[in-house]
Amino acid sequence: MEPHVAVLYEHPLWFEPLFAELDRRGIQHTKLHPNELVWDPSERRPSPSLVVNRMSPSAWTRGHARATFHSLHYLSYLEDIGAPVLNGYGAFRVELSKAAQCSLFARLGLRYPATRVINDPSRALAAADGLRFPVLLKPNVGGSGAGIRSFATSDELAAAVQSGEIELGLDGTALVQEHLPARSGSIVRVEILGGEFLYAIRIQLVPGGFNLCPADYCELPGIADGISGRSLPIERFEPPAELIADARRLVAAAGMDLGGVEYLVSDRDGLPYFYDLNALSNFVADASNVVGFDPFVNLVDLIVERARSVPAELATAA
Repeated sequence: MEPHVAVLYEHPLWFEPLFAELDRRGIQHTKLHPNELVWDPSERRPSPSLVVNRMSPSAWTRGHARATFHSLHYLSYLEDIGAPVLNGYGAFRVELSKAAQCSLFARLGLRYPATRVINDPSRALAAADGLRFPVLLKPNVGGSGAGIRSFATSDELAAAVQSGEIELGLDGTALVQEHLPARSGSIVRVEILGGEFLYAIRIQLVPGGFNLCPADYCELPGIADGISGRSLPIERFEPPAELIADARRLVAAAGMDLGGVEYLVSDRDGLPYFYDLNALSNFVADASNVVGFDPFVNLVDLIVERARSVPAELATAA
């Protein structure tokens, strides 16, 4: 029996290349949008063969805030009934929490920017005590740099607190984190697929911006220009082997079947710092020219491999 794949997704454009590759290979698939998703907890037999989670944590920036935790509950249900899922509940839980990501960096002994976690805007200034300014305030549930603010001094942060400008984001939790100066004004994103290194890119930072999404249509809300979400250069990059190994460890420890790991080299000490772990890999724009191949082909290879390895008793066609 040929596999039937369901793709849980929210962004209207990021995964058109994925659906096109599934179509090209004749892989039966269903598009699951969380705004339309209804399930029956009493149904204990998994269907279809494999659910592929491509849900974006930045859905709240596109008016789909309720879709985020609805998807998390659905993935929890799938885990409970033993349904095969690519980037399932555990991966999405880490994706949705920058605080959990920092805890993972710490557990694995990896360098990351000094961080405090708060759930009350009035605690932001106290949380920044002992941190070196500038500091960032990051919503715990992020995505494409949404909601991140930088404060150059404690007075600037205090003024924002007093004026009620501090927003903690979707789950009422935020990070107060040192804003490290990135050497050469760039960061590196390492993509891991099926436990193996896929590619890495170096992304030039936009001054004053935090949207580091390298894929098409990243300038959101809105649909952007249909060409690329970036106005500054992105190039293929070969990170040191030890940082690739660290990225692989991170993705594995997070329970992710694929993911993008971001780090920067601080201009203060010349050392690498990990700062973001993404279960949602929507890949770089114009990949064939930037990295030399289409990573969606590799992703569908993994999807097909996993779907065909599902035990017959679980591989129920829809």
